[in-house]
Amino acid sequence: MTEWWIGLGVAFVLFLLGYNTLVVKRNAVGNAFASVDALLKKRYDLIPNLVACVQGYARHEQSVFQKVTEVRSQAAAAASNRDEVLRLNAQLGGLLGNVRVLAEGYPELKADRQFLQLQATLNEVEEQISAGRRAYNATVKNLNDAVQMLPLNILAALFGFRAAPFFEAAASERTTVPSVNTGTPFLPKGTP
Repeated sequence: MTEWWIGLGVAFVLFLLGYNTLVVKRNAVGNAFASVDALLKKRYDLIPNLVACVQGYARHEQSVFQKVTEVRSQAAAAASNRDEVLRLNAQLGGLLGNVRVLAEGYPELKADRQFLQLQATLNEVEEQISAGRRAYNATVKNLNDAVQMLPLNILAALFGFRAAPFFEAAASERTTVPSVNTGTPFLPKGTP
């Protein structure tokens, strides 16, 4: 009879460990997303200044600026819906690329000190967002592995733990090749 109680005690401890593991992994995903969300808010704050600066030079490109402003507002308002935040920020990343392309056509804008400062700050924030996305995706992978692999998947199904979405790059970010014009051709190392 004591073996039965010992077996039941071991099963209960394993149950608690499994459940607590899932909770820790879910909370890690939430924490990682909150870090990315803080960086995205920083990006949202920079966008109106960047748009206003570029808009002064490229007044005939209103549709681009309106779309950037619209998507920024939607993304800022969607803070409680993780899937929507991920989708809108992928779209926003592509639109910011369009603003940068527009700026390339205006040499006087590229020399503007305010624009250069805004662009440098935005580049820094984008790098921080990229690092945050990598950290978020690593925690999502850990959670998703636990939710989908035996024996934790049984507990996950019982208690409603779900796989989380990855923070993916927009299709435009995957296909766009950045243009860098330094005035000198790129030669691989060791080329005469």
